[in-house]
Amino acid sequence: MNFAFSDEQEMLRDSARRFLEEKCDSVTVRSLMETEAGYDQALWAEIAEQGWQAMAIPEQYGGAGFTLLEQIVLMEEMGRALFPAPFLASAVLAANTLMVAGSEEQKATALPGIATGETIWTLAVTEESGRWDAGGIEATAKRDGDEYVIDGVKTFVLDGHTADNLIVAARTGSQVEPGEGISLFVVPSNTPGLSRTKLNTMDQTRPLAMIELSDVRIPVSGRLGDEGAAWPIIEMVTDIAVVALAAEQVGGAQKCLDMAVEYAKVRVQFGRPIGSFQAIKHKCADMLVQVESAKSAAYYAAWATSEQNEEVAIVAPLAKSYCSEAYFFCAAENIQIHGGIGFTWEHDAHLYFKRAKSSELMFGDPTFHRARLADQIGL
Repeated sequence: MNFAFSDEQEMLRDSARRFLEEKCDSVTVRSLMETEAGYDQALWAEIAEQGWQAMAIPEQYGGAGFTLLEQIVLMEEMGRALFPAPFLASAVLAANTLMVAGSEEQKATALPGIATGETIWTLAVTEESGRWDAGGIEATAKRDGDEYVIDGVKTFVLDGHTADNLIVAARTGSQVEPGEGISLFVVPSNTPGLSRTKLNTMDQTRPLAMIELSDVRIPVSGRLGDEGAAWPIIEMVTDIAVVALAAEQVGGAQKCLDMAVEYAKVRVQFGRPIGSFQAIKHKCADMLVQVESAKSAAYYAAWATSEQNEEVAIVAPLAKSYCSEAYFFCAAENIQIHGGIGFTWEHDAHLYFKRAKSSELMFGDPTFHRARLADQIGL
């Protein structure tokens, strides 16, 4: 397939890049890293005015009615800027979970608030093991009359400490296979028995939280979809999220390449720019190959996902595994090309290195996704 973005999508990219260059430079990123929330509510409202959160939400639920392709254009530019905001948690993970699993009433109630940015949602799947497979879910939800009683601990929850509502995965029944007996529940953040703790992680540009649920009571109407049938939905939503994350990784990798090339042109050693030395040329060339290959993987996966192509289950883990390693490679090479200054706190190279590592692990590391890919193609 000869894939190319439309003129409108390229205009969206240019607009998003200009906005983020003006509003979200590294000084802003560093200052937001130090805050408890981890993002700027005023900036969140500004992107809502531009329709970013609404981009891939259907018009009947207050959205703009575009596809994942437009959303990944935004994700790529956010990755380039290390934009600290609950976009992936709310507009991608939670919104798609609601669209796939929610009833008409639930979608009509929840999605407009996500589209306007007025409410922030997230999805809580992983637990203390950090596993993204069904076997890692041990939280329980037991039926008690017209309510479910949820107990358990969720960890590494994206923006879980600031989200207004959480979609929690818990076991509602016995299982023969790991994916059986898992259900999803909408849990407002002010529900009695729920406590939230922001985690002290390596990458402070993307806040994660631990969610503790003790005797949390949710009405039956708070369940998304059928009881015990949530795991295929979680897998579907995760595929969408890993494609969006792959696009963000592409943006970060491209920025690392740009930083390295710019520095190689101006840093002089032995009377000449270091970019004239063969070793540096080779490093930059290797980074370019990684970036362009990652773009191909991410863009094709986004196209297949937006078209609901049957290849999604194959191209999503492929894109995640490849783009994770490409980003980490470029972030590490960027530090090497910068030399001693690249290792300092004052230089931005370490911010991209940490984001590359945290993104590599999010939704499962490359090994996990290669195993998923192998299963899909029968290896």
